[in-house]
Amino acid sequence: MGEIVPVPPILYGAAGTALGYYSFRFLARQEALSGVLALMVALVSVLHVLACHPWATGLSVKVQRQMRRFRIYALVLALGVALGLSVGSQISALWFGIPEDQVRGLYGSLTEDPRAFPDYRGMASLSVYQVEGPGGLKASARGSVQVFFPADSFPRIQAFGRGSVVYLPGTLITPPQATGNTPPKRFRAQALHLLKPASALEQRRTRGRMRLRERLEDAPWAGLAEALLLGVKDNLDTEVAVAFRSAGCSHILALSGMHLALLTTVLTFLLTRVLGLKAAAVGGGLGIIAYVYMAGNFPSLTRAAIMYLLGSLCALGPFPKSGVRVRQRAVLGMAFIIQLIGSPQAGQSLSFILSYLALGGLLFIAPAIHDLFRGRLPEILAQPLAASIGAFIATAPVSAWVFGVLRPVGILAGLLIVPLVTAFMLIALAAWILPGTALGLILTILYDILTGIAAGSARIPGISGAAPWVVMTLSLGSAGVLMAVSHRQTLRRSILVPFD
Repeated sequence: MGEIVPVPPILYGAAGTALGYYSFRFLARQEALSGVLALMVALVSVLHVLACHPWATGLSVKVQRQMRRFRIYALVLALGVALGLSVGSQISALWFGIPEDQVRGLYGSLTEDPRAFPDYRGMASLSVYQVEGPGGLKASARGSVQVFFPADSFPRIQAFGRGSVVYLPGTLITPPQATGNTPPKRFRAQALHLLKPASALEQRRTRGRMRLRERLEDAPWAGLAEALLLGVKDNLDTEVAVAFRSAGCSHILALSGMHLALLTTVLTFLLTRVLGLKAAAVGGGLGIIAYVYMAGNFPSLTRAAIMYLLGSLCALGPFPKSGVRVRQRAVLGMAFIIQLIGSPQAGQSLSFILSYLALGGLLFIAPAIHDLFRGRLPEILAQPLAASIGAFIATAPVSAWVFGVLRPVGILAGLLIVPLVTAFMLIALAAWILPGTALGLILTILYDILTGIAAGSARIPGISGAAPWVVMTLSLGSAGVLMAVSHRQTLRRSILVPFD
């Protein structure tokens, strides 16, 4: 029988927040993906609350105590729904003040680092405050829009950096509708005019990022190193990016908890030997804040940083120590609420959605799979395989809805690629500090192996045309069966575990 792990009440609050947030988006903006997410959260939450109800447990003792737990869970869930509705209402819809077909120019500030594309264009997100119409007509505007820059102006906008205020003459375009989503508005700029430079701090950040990239610019593996350490994919070979995506491993190229955990481990290890454990944890937290600021506001990276800081606070502060798995689940719920309140817009990002779903699969589904593998597979294989399957099951409905294809090969390909990527990142970090050493040869060999594995895995076809509703049913059903088989008594006894 599997280990009984109580569900922290904060997770009900996080589930309610997600339900309220995505329900508001679906009702207000008719975004189908939001409706799918809201339905997934609602099904899981309602089923679990009902399973924890004393009528469902069939127990005849301590009924009053069970009712108290049930009422608390239901109350926290309801409060979370109210919070989610409130946060969702804070997102301002894109509004130009004039008919869209009359927009001839945009005034706004860059909210992210410009990114290069293989077809020589650049793109960045612009927070719009004013638009220009025919005859120089100007009108107030609000919201965020993705802007494509022409090739000749991209080096300039890249040097301006995040926070610069610009004027962009051009035309508004509407791309083909993406599966399950309202098509976002985009703008094709014809020229670029700097109105106000970024702050001095942002300018230093931009120059620092460019100097870091220049140190290894000529190396054949530099594009992959920049993607893994800085989140910059401008120099990443297109064929390599496509191979990772087709192999179901594109998430490895996105800055997330895996990358942050590796860098944090290195930093904490070095600081612990000099400052001690507690001081090293504080120093590691400051280092993480600096790294996230330098790399950029990637939703998955921000989520990992919030969880690390909360985990460090729980470990160092006056909080009762509990099981690691319970603390991770509670921290996951707290991080979701904090990140959504701090940045309501982030909840609309696919990276944000997949990041939390994948980690939820690791914390809730993977342990049940690992229990089934225990004794049947070597531990060195059972744990990573269970993690890959758990993350795949949790993210499958959204992947099927957005991309229209599932790539189960990523479950096995990740087992080979993740350890090699970890070694690649460590050596690339050392090569960044000590350029011109023999480390470049090792990185070239690792790069060839990684790209070879990704290209070979990409040849295995995925499951195309999978109906999202069928995938969602299979995903939730398989997760429920796995957890019920491995943790037979969890649903009956989790309500009895004190959390005070």
